[in-house]
Amino acid sequence: MTRPLLLALACLGPLHAEEARKAWFIDGYHGGVYGHYPPGYTSFLVEQLGKHPEWKINLEIEPETWDVARDLEPAAYAAFKKLIEAGERIEVVNPSYAQSYFFQSSGESVIRQFDHGIRAMRGHFPSLKYTTYSSEEPCFTSCLPGVLKSFGFEFASLKNPNTCWGGYTTARGGELVNWIGPDGTSILTVPRYESESLHPENPWSTNASGNSPEYIQAAFAQGIGHPVGMCLQDAGWGGGPWLKWSAKDHYRPTETILWSDYFRNVTAGETTDDWKFSQEDVKPGLMWGAQVLQRMAQQSREAEHRLLVAEKLAAMARVDAGRPARIAGFDEAWHNVLLSQHHDCWIVPYNGRTGNTWAEQLRRWTRVANAVSDLATETAIEALLHGEGRPRGRSVRLFNPTATSRDTVVGVPIPKTDGPSRWVSRDAHGGNFPTQVVASDTPGQSTLLVRATLPPMGYATVSLSEDKDSPQATVTTTSTADAVVLESDLYRIELDPAKGGTIRSLVSKRENHREVVDQASERRFNELRGHFYEQGGFHSSADHPATVTIIENGPLRATVEIAGEIAGSPFTQRLSLTQGSPVIDCNVRIDWQGNPRIGESEEKDGWKNFRRPAYQDRFKLLALFPTALDEPKLTKNAPFDVCESQLVDSFYESWDAIKHNLILDWVDVAGAKSGLALFSDHTTSYTHGPDHPLGLTLQYAGKGLWARDYRIEGPTEVRYALVPHAGKWDAADLPGLSAAWQEPATGAFSRGGETSDRSLVDPGPGWQVPAMFERDGAIFIRLFNSHGDDSPRQVKLGIDAGTVELVELDGRVIETLKPSAEGTVELQIPRLGFRTLRVSDLQPARRH
Repeated sequence: MTRPLLLALACLGPLHAEEARKAWFIDGYHGGVYGHYPPGYTSFLVEQLGKHPEWKINLEIEPETWDVARDLEPAAYAAFKKLIEAGERIEVVNPSYAQSYFFQSSGESVIRQFDHGIRAMRGHFPSLKYTTYSSEEPCFTSCLPGVLKSFGFEFASLKNPNTCWGGYTTARGGELVNWIGPDGTSILTVPRYESESLHPENPWSTNASGNSPEYIQAAFAQGIGHPVGMCLQDAGWGGGPWLKWSAKDHYRPTETILWSDYFRNVTAGETTDDWKFSQEDVKPGLMWGAQVLQRMAQQSREAEHRLLVAEKLAAMARVDAGRPARIAGFDEAWHNVLLSQHHDCWIVPYNGRTGNTWAEQLRRWTRVANAVSDLATETAIEALLHGEGRPRGRSVRLFNPTATSRDTVVGVPIPKTDGPSRWVSRDAHGGNFPTQVVASDTPGQSTLLVRATLPPMGYATVSLSEDKDSPQATVTTTSTADAVVLESDLYRIELDPAKGGTIRSLVSKRENHREVVDQASERRFNELRGHFYEQGGFHSSADHPATVTIIENGPLRATVEIAGEIAGSPFTQRLSLTQGSPVIDCNVRIDWQGNPRIGESEEKDGWKNFRRPAYQDRFKLLALFPTALDEPKLTKNAPFDVCESQLVDSFYESWDAIKHNLILDWVDVAGAKSGLALFSDHTTSYTHGPDHPLGLTLQYAGKGLWARDYRIEGPTEVRYALVPHAGKWDAADLPGLSAAWQEPATGAFSRGGETSDRSLVDPGPGWQVPAMFERDGAIFIRLFNSHGDDSPRQVKLGIDAGTVELVELDGRVIETLKPSAEGTVELQIPRLGFRTLRVSDLQPARRH
């Protein structure tokens, strides 16, 4: 036997009695009109499928791509459409609108990605079925099983072998696992095998990207009978079948296959290996703290929540005033928001021609979405005021877009010279509070702060009268020789001007006057600290004295402004306490002088270097919060999930050791009796460990992926908040507080009216309403059990309707619900699960 033949047989692996053991491969394409899909590429795909009749492809192509292909390549589009609809050689594995990473946005946005994507695809391929979810990028988040199953998906893959720049999932299990979501939903899944190793030389791939003989043999040795590799090629690559032009040294025999065929016809189609997948099994390694990413994350987050609030108010106006929502406008706004969540925005923000980079496109997309949201909000409020106009009157109507009743302070715009300088407000619950006029950013306008108790997902009418005998002010700010003190009914905060305005003491009055600040820590509370490697090392805001100025001094809100310096650049911090609120509002602005380098050191090799300074958060500019807690545990939220961290600390420095260290909306550190929560206005990283206090990443400046220089260009501005609390995160209602912080109540003057409450949806404690919107003449209500128990409960609906249905995300009716005489429906949602109600046959609007 010749040596070449011996080598060939060795590559085949162990033999059956008659033939070599077989392997399978998922080939296909990834990209689209926004990412990469050059003109004429549909013709190329049709041509290649004709040349290679055995070839099958799995597609992850942005749905809008087919609008362009239909116009520019009508003949190729028609031929490709026939191939797709035949269902034998092409499978669409990710129909999401904009190929989001998912871990960086809300759970509702995860749903809308699929909803809008599938609806767009239906216009081209109406008979298409979606069976398997798969992605070339690490587009994974823990709640996907519930979302996918509700859209009708049967299977999923957790592999992304050829594009791991942005991260990957934990290696777990063998041929199949049952991916269990936070709500207990299970979907049959191909994982990244325990034997599927990260490439030893290329920090962007695993050894499954080309079905290497080593990968297949390792899978066989692990006991995997039907190993499968994968590469969804970038649309634009011109080689055709991957195993013929790029991975020519692959294992043989290998058959290319559709994902659905692999699950149904190759594997057993079932397994007993249940994997309770944690959000920490998602390991994203992006450029956290880089200014360009920070700004994009803020813009995307703001647009996302402004749109959700606008939809809710429009739904209220539809129910109460018969004002139909502008559905086409909302759809266009969602398309722009979803594009701002595209994974390429987050990993290659500088890519694209000058003037049209991903970062610049995102800024335009979110501006369009915000314009639609603002118009919809104004129109809805006008309708909910029942045409009363907007002049100053003797009452205000305050709107609560969250599912929890709130004792809250709301800002209502007023002309600066309009009305007396002091008012008193009274709500329907007997509340009797002073008001407060504060300066507004809008020229010629001020804001009237009004306190009231607002019903869940509804509004309250609050009366106003001139203040003759105002209740005692409860929020104050005072200055002494060496400190400035803010004090409310819940907190006393003492700032130290000599140490950069950092917080010397934070006392939580409702916790038996607990001191929150760790007085033994070397670090200061609310200190800014980072490693400026071209300026001698670590610098801190506490290195220099600061000027602390009282900006607002009650009775409802008190605010101080801290003006200091860090590493030669001036910064301004603001802290606010609000009467009755457990949330301490903070923001920081740093007016950078030049382009300082912030991080561990200068990056020397951004292509093949596994170890990168951009990964090491210890050296980035952080806002630090050393807290006195016994054996603290960290908890963080994720899309439709809350994850109790199992990590010893949040730090890593190499591509092959990525940890999930993300703050989506909030992270919380808590001991046996008390804790401290941190809210962020954007997705970024946090820091925490046995030798390191909780911290929020504010800035990295240096080289990163592909040796790109992530520069500082202009000021850094970040908003965050702190919530000291008793008990654990759920007892403190952190999901509800975070929702109210991100989607605050709004208000407008009314001409009059008695004090009153109006709630459209009241799900009870621990449940949220992430979305309420109109579509096809019905009102859809999304409910999420963020921290309630699993028992059935009565959900109160203040909507007159003929039909209430529990529906899947793809429209399938699960159950028709019968409201009680009081308008309640019984519903059971597992903890961390979501459900959708469709309320149709709406009755004529009644004035409220």
